Amino acid sequence: MPVIIFLVCPPRYTFRKNMMKKGFMALIVSSFVALLFLFNPCVVHAQSASPAGGDSDIPGEDQPKPFKPFIVYQDKGSVNRFVSSGYMPTGECIKMEDAWTDQCEEGKSCIKVTYDIPCSLKSRHWAGVYWLNPADNWGDRKGGYNLTGAKKLIFWARGENGGEKIAEFRIGGVGQGRDYPDSDTASIGPVILSKQWKEYEIDLRDKDLTYISGGFAWIANVDDNPSSCTFYLDNIRYE
Repeated sequence: MPVIIFLVCPPRYTFRKNMMKKGFMALIVSSFVALLFLFNPCVVHAQSASPAGGDSDIPGEDQPKPFKPFIVYQDKGSVNRFVSSGYMPTGECIKMEDAWTDQCEEGKSCIKVTYDIPCSLKSRHWAGVYWLNPADNWGDRKGGYNLTGAKKLIFWARGENGGEKIAEFRIGGVGQGRDYPDSDTASIGPVILSKQWKEYEIDLRDKDLTYISGGFAWIANVDDNPSSCTFYLDNIRYE
């Protein structure tokens, strides 16, 4: 229980009326507070803090949330955000099997890509596929995603025989000159594949990812692959 102390000034001290009133009240309050903290164990100091990893408790200063993996392809039937629908230049020389289950890098399935070289020799001498959102969207329709915060696109790849040469793996770059163009593009290549699975990444730092419809793509040609070109892809995602 708080203790109240009454202080009585000796008669021999004289003060002016206003000074005595202010000084006396200040002394009473300070004495009361001091005794309250000394004898009342229920009084503690309060300190505010944000939970570890949580948002700031200062209005208007929310901390940026970490970017969660954004899936282009994980398994057949997974929540894959883009569709491998952008066949280039026409698609007649490409076979895509996105439910392949033999010797995948991880998960239940992977993608087997067969680029028919004899077919391509009769045509444009190159081929490729874009993963698009929505399907078949080359920038004429609104779609895509804001992927701001992603630092890289990661994927696994291997060749059927080893030595398959992919001219380019890329993201973005769709719809230039159309109504809904991608905000940026990034790529790696050429990439020479081995028979063993290997993880690759495309650096996305300092890229404008506010609007991306072309989530992933590969491009190859007959000059780099004179006889055959079969390869596999798995676990394509933004991080």
